Amino acid sequence: MQTLSVPALPSTPPRPRPRIAVLASSDSSFRQRLGETLSGLRWQVREAETGAQAWAEAASSAPEAVIVDSWLPDLDLDEFLREFRKSFPKVDLVTAEGTSPQDGARGPWRQELLYALRKSQDGDTAAWNTAGAMAASSFDAGPSGRKSSSGLVAIKGRREGAATVDLPPLPSGALAASRPAALLPAEAKPLPAPRELSPSERLPELVGDAPCMLEVSRRIRLVAARSTPVLIEGPTGSGKELVAEALHRLSSRNRKPFVAINCAAIPEALLEAELFGHTRGAFTGAVQGRVGRIESADGGTLFLDEIGEMPLALQAKLLRFVESGELQRVGDNETVKVDVRIVAATHRPLANHAQDGRFRADLYYRLAVFLIRTPALVDHAQDLPLLVEHFLERMGREEPVKRIDAAAMTTLSAHGWPGNVRELEHVLERAAILAGDSTMITAREIDFGILVN
Repeated sequence: MQTLSVPALPSTPPRPRPRIAVLASSDSSFRQRLGETLSGLRWQVREAETGAQAWAEAASSAPEAVIVDSWLPDLDLDEFLREFRKSFPKVDLVTAEGTSPQDGARGPWRQELLYALRKSQDGDTAAWNTAGAMAASSFDAGPSGRKSSSGLVAIKGRREGAATVDLPPLPSGALAASRPAALLPAEAKPLPAPRELSPSERLPELVGDAPCMLEVSRRIRLVAARSTPVLIEGPTGSGKELVAEALHRLSSRNRKPFVAINCAAIPEALLEAELFGHTRGAFTGAVQGRVGRIESADGGTLFLDEIGEMPLALQAKLLRFVESGELQRVGDNETVKVDVRIVAATHRPLANHAQDGRFRADLYYRLAVFLIRTPALVDHAQDLPLLVEHFLERMGREEPVKRIDAAAMTTLSAHGWPGNVRELEHVLERAAILAGDSTMITAREIDFGILVN
């Protein structure tokens, strides 16, 4: 029998993995414009409305680029970029102005990404999608023919210490020759200025019309309706618990309990039982079982004040609850399912503590999905008259309302307020007592409690 030889079919080169870009922006129109441009260049685009969603997409899809808007509704942009770089070290950081951190790695698609960014700002993507689709193959590999590692492109305003990179034209050659005139490089347009906030947007709990106080109100309104964990950072006495109460009041959980616990006020040996509850006989003195604070907040909001003081061993148990929604009482083998929204607060730089091991980094990122910062009183000193009036009116509910003269206000304005708004409240209460039956508080009654030798 004659053997027939079958010619071997030509081998097909493996198809390259599609390039993935994650677009993180709360502005849907911006995501759409930039997404259309990148799709025309044969990018697979994943959209994210928040920094937390962008982080999750980056971890799951190993993208070549993560494009971040100039403002994130849940995270501080600088902190996000700094922590993202640590988890994804080979990044390509670029801003809308064409700036780049001095230590930033440069990816092979820098030119292409910058051009896509410019076109999304110009709002003219339709013509480029046609031309880009024809020549996207010229961008399938980087200049060296190798795929790049994960990259990050940050759309952000100019930052100090950044190296400026001009937004480039398209590559020369056939593609540039076939490009419509409307697509020739133009001067980059600056990002629109942030919308100026109106005092009418201030929440009633937060007294003050300074921009930093209006920003706190705006952030509360943005996140209150969600179940997103919130971390409130700010100096002692700046109103962090008021922010937590406002979040609860504006949420769909407002008919359920608001349970607050100060992690610094309870001894370490008792804090676990206080949070998670315990069974009868779980430890010496436990003559009967008790429901913990977490379980008592079921359906509502749990406010963990001074979370930075929580012992590391207990942080691990709290992390398990945050991840699973299940807790285990001290001395019990059974788990209990609990639905709570966690709001934590701290006066410490928790991100720094997470870096140096004084706070669990995994728990920090679970709690800090959305950050709200309460400013020190010196940062909104213009609100001092409003705050004084507010506290005097509140004290007047139980006794005749007192007023304050110009000299007393001058004395208050010259003070540094290390104790912030809480200190102001206490100073005014002390002054009202010292004023006796008089309805006017003068400079003589202003006592800051400081000993003078």
